[in-house]
Amino acid sequence: MTGRDIIKNLHEGRRVYGLATVAPSPLWPNLVKAAGVDFVFVDTEHTPIDRDTLSWICQTYTALGVPPVVRIPCNDPYEACKALDGGAGGIIGPYVETPEQVRGLVGAVKWRPLKGGRLDDALRDIKTLEPELRDYLEKRNGDKILIVNIESIPAIENLHAICSVPGLDAVLIGPHDLSCSLGIPEQYGHPRFDEAVRKIFKIARAHHVGAGIHFWLGLEQEITWSKAGGNLVVHSSDVAAFGRTIKGEIEQLRQALDESRA
Repeated sequence: MTGRDIIKNLHEGRRVYGLATVAPSPLWPNLVKAAGVDFVFVDTEHTPIDRDTLSWICQTYTALGVPPVVRIPCNDPYEACKALDGGAGGIIGPYVETPEQVRGLVGAVKWRPLKGGRLDDALRDIKTLEPELRDYLEKRNGDKILIVNIESIPAIENLHAICSVPGLDAVLIGPHDLSCSLGIPEQYGHPRFDEAVRKIFKIARAHHVGAGIHFWLGLEQEITWSKAGGNLVVHSSDVAAFGRTIKGEIEQLRQALDESRA
């Protein structure tokens, strides 16, 4: 899919599939592409990926036709612009709680290179843009995806306002932080956690904004939540999948070779 295809599907309720990746190996992108994902989620919030490496990752996936969507370290529009300048096909804003944070990211992702007062005016009223300028910006940035992480009780309380900001394409639940905000850390099977996930999906889809959860602890639960309204499916990560597979295979080998007791 192109960025425009992904954006269209997110708003219209069709499913989009992604994989989180942090591996900078040149052998990795072709394997990810062969997996059949629509985009890759590149995390720079919790991983030590520097700007040069990030640009290499983004340029490589772009060349393979797999849009790279980068989670920036914080909700700073300048951080978003840095990732986009390096080749990102979209941005994920971490731990968003207010519509003001979303508007700042919309300005960076959808209206580059406008800045300052000119951008503030456009965000308040799109009619302040001359038709020729607006057409230019929409063509220039029309394939750039904007997703924000919903990871707290305040975010849920403000979700109607967050999802009403023009330019937002999807919300993505961060399960670990959300479970902590709910006071039930890592209890992903807890009824309150399930209720929160379904509420987030319902509100987002009511606003025609895509919705999903980045979950890596069980396909059955991932499928259940997606069927409950999620159309942004971000499955596991390269590191998690590698660790889980290798651990299982080594255990199987030890058991088969009668070395498990050692």
